Amino acid sequence: MLHTAEAISRLGTESAFEVLARAQALAAQGKDIINLGIGQPDFRTPDHIVEAGIKALRDGHHGYTPANGIPALREAVAADLHRRHGVEVNPGNVVVVPGGKPTMFFSVLMFGEPGTEIMYPNPGFPIYESVIRFSGATAVPIALEEKNGFAFSAETVLSQITPRTRLIIINSPANPTGGVTPKEEIDKLVKGLEKFPDVAILSDEIYSQMLYGGREHVSLLQYPEIRDRLIMLDGWSKTYAMTGWRLGYAVWPDALVQHAIRLCINDHSCVNAATQYAGLAALTGPQDAVGKMVAEFDRRRKFIVERLNALPGFSCVDAAGAFYAFPNISGTGLTAREAQDRFLNEAGVATIAGTSFGAWGEGYVRFSYANNIENIEAALDRIGRLLAG
Repeated sequence: MLHTAEAISRLGTESAFEVLARAQALAAQGKDIINLGIGQPDFRTPDHIVEAGIKALRDGHHGYTPANGIPALREAVAADLHRRHGVEVNPGNVVVVPGGKPTMFFSVLMFGEPGTEIMYPNPGFPIYESVIRFSGATAVPIALEEKNGFAFSAETVLSQITPRTRLIIINSPANPTGGVTPKEEIDKLVKGLEKFPDVAILSDEIYSQMLYGGREHVSLLQYPEIRDRLIMLDGWSKTYAMTGWRLGYAVWPDALVQHAIRLCINDHSCVNAATQYAGLAALTGPQDAVGKMVAEFDRRRKFIVERLNALPGFSCVDAAGAFYAFPNISGTGLTAREAQDRFLNEAGVATIAGTSFGAWGEGYVRFSYANNIENIEAALDRIGRLLAG
């Protein structure tokens, strides 16, 4: 019998991929499945980005690159952050990685060990809690509540810091809730963190260009007082419909960037070369496709929130960012998992139980509106018939 390390048993998973596999299996059996579960844009990667990747291959970019990414791409990231957030970023502090998850892993592994605490949003992206537990640290949830539009409360976050706290993870706009934390709460958090100079912050800003209703993204990079302990995560997957290209980045503080590069060398050597040239074209080329995608997401957002609120036993706060709605389904009498399973097995609609994102997700189900309105309408009609039963 093989004896694996105890830490392996502490790893969780991302239920969206499990539900996707079940949905695909049902579809393979001939069942008509509408997928409102997986969190990826249903748009093609813009043509000029695809062509840049192809050109890179034809031009012979087939070898290793620097572990932290090609210089031109890191410079383009810095320029893009200046354009969008008005901040100065040293390209030497940018580390390009294959997606968003490596930055989460690296951040937690730098700070997490037995006897320490790491705070994370709950309900939140499930990999946060999974990796914290894997590291041996204690995972301390930051409860995100419907009454606050699923924004975090700075007062609550600050009140949970202890001498064992090493890292705080925040995510706005947020997965799975679509919540966006207003600037005044972020201001309060940054001000309060002055009392805790030894606590690092990981700000997951992967949905930074997907906000609605006139809201503007507030990047933690805009707060110079915490830049020496801030890790900012962003990437290409959501903004440019590049989920399968596996390309992300983080801006690391001076004290941590060499640790991050060393982890890259140990983990994956470098990111696929052609993908980096595609990412370069995404940042330096036309941005009109981004605006069109976000406008379409906004149209779907308004539609799905209205329709969810019309379902019996449902109530749904306005989705402020990302491309998720997170309705309260407690009025149906179903648990989150029961709702997920019945919607898939009986109505042919894939969704994700709120508890897949943490204990505070009970009573909720995540709907991704990264699907066309016709499919969204058909899916909610099916769920409506099921609930009317």
